[in-house]
Amino acid sequence: MVTRDPGLQPERTRLAWRRTTLSCTVVAVLAVKLAVQDDATPRGQAALALSALAWVLFLAVAHRRIRSLDAVRPRPLTHRGALLAAACTVGLAFFGAALIW
Repeated sequence: MVTRDPGLQPERTRLAWRRTTLSCTVVAVLAVKLAVQDDATPRGQAALALSALAWVLFLAVAHRRIRSLDAVRPRPLTHRGALLAAACTVGLAFFGAALIW
């Protein structure tokens, strides 16, 4: 059986997941800075906690995807994983906006 030569595509995908993870981490750190800098209201504390939860969930999805790309023939991203990653991204944006207003 001939193994497939994927070229650099898995590496580019892995780097894209790492860049996205870094972007989510920056957003989470800015949310913490904003919550600590201002007087944290209960709504702000809830938004911060939900932002942290969304960040941790995204880290889990990204880590799982990056590890799966190490295989000779990586499996495609599942619909559940893609939906969870998108929901975490939208959640971070929403909870960050809730911290601002």
